[in-house]
Amino acid sequence: MARYTGPKGRINRRLQALIYEDNGAAKALDKRQQPPGMHTRFRRPSNYGAALMEKQKIKHFYGLGERQLRRYFEKATRQKGNTGENLLLLCEQRLDNVIRKVGLAKTRPQARQGVAHGHFLVNGQKVDRPSFMVRIGDVISVRPRKNVLQMYQKVREIGVEGEGCEWVGFDNDKLTATVQGKPSGSDISLPVDANTVVEFLSR
Repeated sequence: MARYTGPKGRINRRLQALIYEDNGAAKALDKRQQPPGMHTRFRRPSNYGAALMEKQKIKHFYGLGERQLRRYFEKATRQKGNTGENLLLLCEQRLDNVIRKVGLAKTRPQARQGVAHGHFLVNGQKVDRPSFMVRIGDVISVRPRKNVLQMYQKVREIGVEGEGCEWVGFDNDKLTATVQGKPSGSDISLPVDANTVVEFLSR
């Protein structure tokens, strides 16, 4: 799932949500409201099918594999509060998600690729794991190499907008993001029924 390279427009149409933000994938969702395939139409899914769709939304949106999602779920169950919300908040604290949120990448797959290629530093240390969990006080910066800096300066110049992230401050001149707090329920940008997913994973 973390390396899904298939047609993203099909995923958007199948899950009936803007999971992938690429222009083509977004347009596919706008133009065609029916699921992918010939002569198809949406049918009311079973309870199992509906829960599976909600789980797939989380996996595709954050680029998670099944084992990774299960690890997040186990960690969320050990925390106080609503398990479904805790699960999504863990996903929100991923390094690739924060980079997308502040506008240093147009999409989450693009942010994930940038991290994997070693384009970002956390507290001055190179981090190449997109799943790295940021903490309060962490400073995320672009690696000080001329070609890398120019690439992300261009990303900002062409007007890539962030999604808004109140718990992370961003310095557009220095291309640095500072984690100032923890995400809350209002920071979750994925429309998903997390409690259904929790019930599904608890089976």
